[in-house]
Amino acid sequence: MLGFCVVAPMGDAVAKLIGQSIPLGQLLLFRFAVQVAVLLPLIWLGRRAWRMSGRVLRLTMLRTLLHILGIGAMFTALQYLPLADAVAIAFVMPFIMLLLGKYVLGEEVGSRRLIACAVGFVGTLMVIQPSFASVGWPALLPVAVAFNFAFFMLVTRQIAKQTDPVGLQAVSGGMAVAILAPVVLLGERMGWTPLELVTPDGREWALLLTIGVLGSVAHLLMTWSLRYAPSATLAPMQYLEIPVATLIGWLVFHDLPNRLSALGISVTIAAGLYIVLREGRLARAAAARRVDEPHLTAEPHPPEI
Repeated sequence: MLGFCVVAPMGDAVAKLIGQSIPLGQLLLFRFAVQVAVLLPLIWLGRRAWRMSGRVLRLTMLRTLLHILGIGAMFTALQYLPLADAVAIAFVMPFIMLLLGKYVLGEEVGSRRLIACAVGFVGTLMVIQPSFASVGWPALLPVAVAFNFAFFMLVTRQIAKQTDPVGLQAVSGGMAVAILAPVVLLGERMGWTPLELVTPDGREWALLLTIGVLGSVAHLLMTWSLRYAPSATLAPMQYLEIPVATLIGWLVFHDLPNRLSALGISVTIAAGLYIVLREGRLARAAAARRVDEPHLTAEPHPPEI
């Protein structure tokens, strides 16, 4: 998970670097094409399962569409916002997940966690406010990313137990390429700027390859971490992505959050950690009750992919 928290912001930084010269559609197409190229040898060498049933295949298609939209929105946001601000705003996702669990899935959510959600959202607004004042509506794109990936995680939970993580990512990458290739070609013919095709120079080819490799490696690091440690242990570590993104943003782009944004980031991290620790405490209490009362059963929580 520590590796993920370092590699994921590095991928975002590369996207911010190359997004000024490579159109969004071409950037997304290469991002997923490299993902397929990286993961197919792992499937072949490890003889991993990749075939899917009809229901899982349909959900994987939905998951792929959400993945494309989420990454596209994040890459666009990075062209307008400092790296740390964009990542911090997107971390409203755990609060959205909690609310979706309560109002969509009917899960029981206590008042203290709902209050923590409200506090965390206030922290996010503190980050958005100065960004919105300077760049306008693009400051809201990371919020759209958060909503998108909240639904992405809900779909993933539906298929996590029935798929191999590497196989799922390879199939999803292939679907993304099959979707994006005709869209980009059509956009090129229609002259739509975000879908134009350009000829990258040597530096840009290297950055395109780098962003695909970093995205694939980051995702595999997270998947493997969930295989070897419970999510309750790993989730607090994921908030390290925000200070890492701040450091990378300072080193590469000389960007630092202003005082209000820095305070908002601190509030968001504190509220998120409270929710994570509270969830872990409730999970341990439920596990202890099951040990004390063996007749009680609970639905297992599948690993997130």
